[in-house]
Amino acid sequence: MWKTVLLLIVTIVVVPIAGFYFSEPLTDLQWTTVKELGIIYLIAAIACFVVSTLAKNYSQVDKLWSVIPVAYVWVAAFRGDFEPRLILMSVMVTVWAARLTYNFGRRGGYSWKFWTGDEDYRWAILQSRPEFSNPIIWGIFNLLFISLYQMGLILLFTLPIVKSIGGGPLGWTDYLCAAGILFFIIIETIADQQQWKYQQEKYRRKSNNEDLGEFYSKGFTHTGLWGMMRHPNYASEQAIWVVFYFFSVAATGSWLNWSVVGCSLLLVLFKSSSDFSEKISAEKYPDYADYQKRVPRFIPFTKFGK
Repeated sequence: MWKTVLLLIVTIVVVPIAGFYFSEPLTDLQWTTVKELGIIYLIAAIACFVVSTLAKNYSQVDKLWSVIPVAYVWVAAFRGDFEPRLILMSVMVTVWAARLTYNFGRRGGYSWKFWTGDEDYRWAILQSRPEFSNPIIWGIFNLLFISLYQMGLILLFTLPIVKSIGGGPLGWTDYLCAAGILFFIIIETIADQQQWKYQQEKYRRKSNNEDLGEFYSKGFTHTGLWGMMRHPNYASEQAIWVVFYFFSVAATGSWLNWSVVGCSLLLVLFKSSSDFSEKISAEKYPDYADYQKRVPRFIPFTKFGK
């Protein structure tokens, strides 16, 4: 665990520096925008750390995951004098945010007492491990990874809009990117709805002492999109931000630029996060190991003959 944490912390420092060094330098306007977004990031990250420490609820970043990117992109659009590409990118992020915020809210993630709400079950499991039993160690982890790293990652995967400031005219590539993002938002919506319906019915039957049957006794969503890949929602989320990066490719005409850092780190985070989630699921559900053998993790149709 600590090796993973240290790797992520080092990566968030080294990769951006390398990205800035080996690609075209930022313009003065882009630098100004990055600095403004960096101030918003620091305020939000520190607030998440303080609130989570006082409330003992470590899902404060989760509450901002789908909200703060909207602020980032519209600030960048404003700084870029609302160029057509920047408006299109901002609208795409706003649509993504509305859907994800709704899904998080219906699962109990928000409350009028903003410091409360359902906490990600994985934090409690992680906190119970021996290496995190010391409150000081957990506090450091909360500061460096949960608050600073995760909030920093959110900023990084929205930075292609900064790189796009002052780019070339809007073209067919931009519309293709927008269509791709909408496609993956739809896939993510379907996946979340399938999981929602399955879990709601499972817990309804449990609360009424009804027979779960073979379908619900498995305990986890395993049909529909979930029968094609084990994490269709995670896969779509990653794809959305990879496609978002290609707006900056359309703007600059270069396939590689420093803003690729964000979506690259997001792929690393989702790999680690899904590893942890699947370990918990395999311990909790007897059929999950067979499900892992038969169904690919993120990319469908990659386990032929299983």
